[in-house]
Amino acid sequence: MEQEHEAREAGGPKDGTLRTVIQEAIQEFIAAQRAKDEPAYKTELSEERGRREQLERRLNELIQENERSKRVAEEAERSSAIRSELQRLGVTKVDLGFRAVKDDIHRSKDGRLVARTDDGDVSMQEYLTRFTRENPELLPARIPGGSGATGSHPNAAQGGRIDLAQIRPGMDRKELDQIRREIAQAITHSFRGE
Repeated sequence: MEQEHEAREAGGPKDGTLRTVIQEAIQEFIAAQRAKDEPAYKTELSEERGRREQLERRLNELIQENERSKRVAEEAERSSAIRSELQRLGVTKVDLGFRAVKDDIHRSKDGRLVARTDDGDVSMQEYLTRFTRENPELLPARIPGGSGATGSHPNAAQGGRIDLAQIRPGMDRKELDQIRREIAQAITHSFRGE
């Protein structure tokens, strides 16, 4: 009995073999469990990586779309400011004036609209004022009319308004011709915007 007790304390052959067998069995069980669980972990990890990459792509797309929207909004605001300033200065051909100056005017770092000139950056208002002074053809004509323009409308001299009751069958040829001329003049004036 003493020998068995000593053999057990010394980790004799029976006890050592049993312990080794148990450790090997536990290690095999753990390895089998890992092997069984590992494909599920890898699949889950792969799916999670795919979702993360998809979210990153969508986030990048949204950032780019936001940048484009900001640029479009800034451009629309800049165009509107230029056009309204040209109108305020009395430019009648606003689209023509806008096309001439749109590339010269940009937003400064502090957010103001400025134009780059030989003298340095100047405010948009100052630049457009100078531009309209240098290009008076964009402003309304000082003297209405042009060559061959008359001081009054022919209808005003005749006091002529056409009354449909005047037109009747069997009219005198002269009266009918007079009404036709008045109608033609009224149409001409309406097309000219007079």
